[in-house]
Amino acid sequence: MTKAEKVSFAISKLQELYPTIPVPLEHKDPYTLLIAVLMSAQSTDVRVNQITPLLFEKADNPFDMVKLSVEEIREIIKPVGLSPMKSKGIHGLSKILIEKYNGGVPKEIELLEELPAVGHKTASVVVSQAFGIPAFPVDTHIHRLMYRWGFSNGKNVVQTEKDAKRLFPKPLWNDLHLQIIWYGRDYSPARGWDLEKDIITKTIGRKSVIDEYLHKKKTR
Repeated sequence: MTKAEKVSFAISKLQELYPTIPVPLEHKDPYTLLIAVLMSAQSTDVRVNQITPLLFEKADNPFDMVKLSVEEIREIIKPVGLSPMKSKGIHGLSKILIEKYNGGVPKEIELLEELPAVGHKTASVVVSQAFGIPAFPVDTHIHRLMYRWGFSNGKNVVQTEKDAKRLFPKPLWNDLHLQIIWYGRDYSPARGWDLEKDIITKTIGRKSVIDEYLHKKKTR
C-alpha cells in the first residue's frame, strides 16, 4: 500500500468503527470544557468527569469561580492530581477571562495559550470541540498510533501534530483526533496490546513495530 492508501484505509476504518463520536470530557459550554481539559493533564477522563460536577456545582462560570479561593478549588480537584498548579491556573484564567473577554472564552489558539496553565494541546481541544474550528490536538494515544501506523517518526508531539495535519484532510481533523483516541483506548493500547484485535495496525502498521510485537510474543 502507498502512504495515501494507508491513510485512506485508516480513515475509513475509523469512520466505520466510530460513526458517532462520544466527547470524552463532559461539559456544557466552552468555559466548562476549558476547565475540564486543563484538569485532565496527567489524569484520566473518567476521574475528571467524576470531579468536574463537584466543582461546577459551586462555580460553572468565571464570575463564580473567582469568588472561590485557590485553596477551595484545590480541595475539590485534589483527586485529579497536580492540584496546586491546576487550581492556580483555574483561578487565574477565570480572572483574565473576566478582565479581558467579559467572561467569554476566546476562539483563537494563540489567545487561549496566553492563559495560565493552558498549553497548546488544551487550547487545540477547546477550539476543536467547543467552536468546531479545525485543530489536531495530540495526546498519548494519537502520538503512539501515528508512530505504530508509520505516519510519524514519534520524535515528539509537535512533529506528530504537523504530520497529522499534513496527512489528513482538514475537514476531518476534529472527528479524526477523537476517533484515534477512542481507537487507541479500545484496540491499540500501550499496555496489554493485542495485535489480532488491532485491525488498523495489523493491516498498515510500521513493519518494525509489528516485528517487535511478534518477537516479544514468541519469547514470552
